[in-house]
Amino acid sequence: MVVKEHNTALRVGSELVYHRLPWTEPDAPYLLQVLYEDEHMIALNKPSGLQVLPGGLFQQRTVLTQLQWRAWKETSSLTSQESHPAPVHRLGRGTSGILLCAKSKLAKTRLAAYFADGASLIKNNGSHINKRRNITKIYRALVDGIVQQDKVIIEQPIGTVRYPGVAKGLYVASASGKSALSKVEVLERNVQKNHTLVQVEIESGRPHQIRIHLSFIGHPLLGDPLYVAGGKPKCSESENADESFAQDGGYERPMKPLPGDCGYYLHAHQLLLLHPFTTEVITIIAPLPSILQTQAETQQRNLIG
Repeated sequence: MVVKEHNTALRVGSELVYHRLPWTEPDAPYLLQVLYEDEHMIALNKPSGLQVLPGGLFQQRTVLTQLQWRAWKETSSLTSQESHPAPVHRLGRGTSGILLCAKSKLAKTRLAAYFADGASLIKNNGSHINKRRNITKIYRALVDGIVQQDKVIIEQPIGTVRYPGVAKGLYVASASGKSALSKVEVLERNVQKNHTLVQVEIESGRPHQIRIHLSFIGHPLLGDPLYVAGGKPKCSESENADESFAQDGGYERPMKPLPGDCGYYLHAHQLLLLHPFTTEVITIIAPLPSILQTQAETQQRNLIG
């Protein structure tokens, strides 16, 4: 029986099969530079515009799909039954840089615990617990306006609000949210263009944390289509999404900006990691986009090039 009414009640023992209408995936970059690899994990340099996990219109053009194809085609020390390549954390679709991925379920469990520990190092009152960390993540970002202080520590909690097009809610600055800690350091100020190049070390890994924290202090990422000063979206009032089918088989896209929209400048630049199996300290660096380099770094690059 084909069910077309959304409020149809199912009987006990019924089996539900969902047939999604055909859709066309938007264009997305696909080149993934390998920054580090061993038998347990692989670190990739993800380009801006490439989604990490399947969702929405992106089902095949994702990092996960490429990892699975790579594992299927290449010969490795792991058998096909043991190989379960998967990212252990996420980067926003518009964020570039280091994406750490595991090659097995055990590696994923251990690496995921590192990221979970980062959030647990922060007490409920926002104060930081001085404890050895197994992983350190450092980003580069270009923000709107001139950040006056050379160093800023942001401890604003992050929670969710209802938002059109985001089923589980949009992450925003919220006093009732979960604790989050970002350390911001100014690298270069451009008074003429009214923007600041900063380095950000995050001790927790809340979704869109850097975008939210920098906008919370009044300096949203340059070009960010969603977050504005205060750590909130440009439009926060509720809105009913259009539930008519689009030509590509999905639903009509909400008119308001979504978290996956690109246009901002954020790059996962460095990752320091205690190897979960060898305990060796691994340093991984993703080359910087030219727009996120300081003048001195640009000059040095030109001299070398």
